[in-house]
Amino acid sequence: MTTWPPVPVLLNQVAPHALWVLALLLLLASLGCIVATLRTPRRPLVYCATALLAASLVIVLIPAQHAPFVLRLLIGAAALALAVLGGWPVSQLVLALATRSTTEPSAHGGILVRAVTPEGGTTTREVLRGGTTIGLLERLAAAGTIMAGFPEGLAVLVAIKGVGRFTELEEAEARERFIIGTLTSIIWACVCAAVFRIVAG
Repeated sequence: MTTWPPVPVLLNQVAPHALWVLALLLLLASLGCIVATLRTPRRPLVYCATALLAASLVIVLIPAQHAPFVLRLLIGAAALALAVLGGWPVSQLVLALATRSTTEPSAHGGILVRAVTPEGGTTTREVLRGGTTIGLLERLAAAGTIMAGFPEGLAVLVAIKGVGRFTELEEAEARERFIIGTLTSIIWACVCAAVFRIVAG
């Protein structure tokens, strides 16, 4: 007659993997919220995605055993996709809350700022062009360096971005948007990457 292990032993063997699966499902749900808000910005979906990411971070802190390789791979892929795609709507929400929508977006992913000319008139120019594309690359690099175990790369990333944008930061609106957007984007990417680093052990 086969002797089955006691129920507590079975639970101890299954529970850690169940928590890894739950963390993966939370990441995928967060990613779903982000994808749903990319075309039509919806604040409740951004709040929901943020809460789901926070929940997945808490979940991965619980298990005492290492995750199986397949789950680590899936969680890593989901975390990287969420880091890259999720930073844009989250940054837009934080910028809207911080600046109260006082800046006008441009057609090329930047903002329009008005300056007074020496003659007393006003001119409008576009600054921070290509912010959407740069943000995607920035979050890919930030998450990638954390996931690869090279957090020092963040300093290089911030330095490159600061030097590249230096001449556009004369106006207060541009400086404010640059600092808030960059910090929000990098923090989001780092939290997503941290989920994978904890899972990878």
